[in-house]
Amino acid sequence: MKRTVFLLAVAAPLALTACETILTNLPGVYTIDIEQGNMIDQSMVDQLRPNMTKRQVLYIMGSPMLTDTFHEQRWDYLYSDQPGGGDRMQKRLSLYFNGDNLAGVQGDFHPSALPVIKESAETTVDIPKRDLDTTMWEKITSLFSDDTPPTRPVKPDTPSAEQPSEADPKPAEPTANTDTQ
Repeated sequence: MKRTVFLLAVAAPLALTACETILTNLPGVYTIDIEQGNMIDQSMVDQLRPNMTKRQVLYIMGSPMLTDTFHEQRWDYLYSDQPGGGDRMQKRLSLYFNGDNLAGVQGDFHPSALPVIKESAETTVDIPKRDLDTTMWEKITSLFSDDTPPTRPVKPDTPSAEQPSEADPKPAEPTANTDTQ
């Protein structure tokens, strides 16, 4: 009898915790984010225009999540996001076609009437040329030699014409040959 009561006392709390559906309050338990369906955002829907072909819509929105066999002219896009243990958020978008052209949009998103302008994320940067005293090869060879590393002569900032100094002799001027035979 004591054994039965002991087993019942141990099994009852275990059975009750098995029935618990929300275990988000336990420390150390990690729950992943669950994303399902087609990722839909307002910028994608803003690109939709009336009379777009199915191919153009397919390029912008991607393939539909559901294609109804009874309504072939309707594409349904569903997106569900449940952040780790949080409430589930679901977005729905239905596109209606008339033949091959887009006729209407219905659901949680509506296209805006403003034109779509995408800002470029590219920037151009001008990098100035580095003026190095020694090259990489000179640095490497200086590691293995006992001499001091050679230094390059400093170039003047402004180019100037070389002027002969007075100590340098002037070059001899050619003389005309006056000998005639």
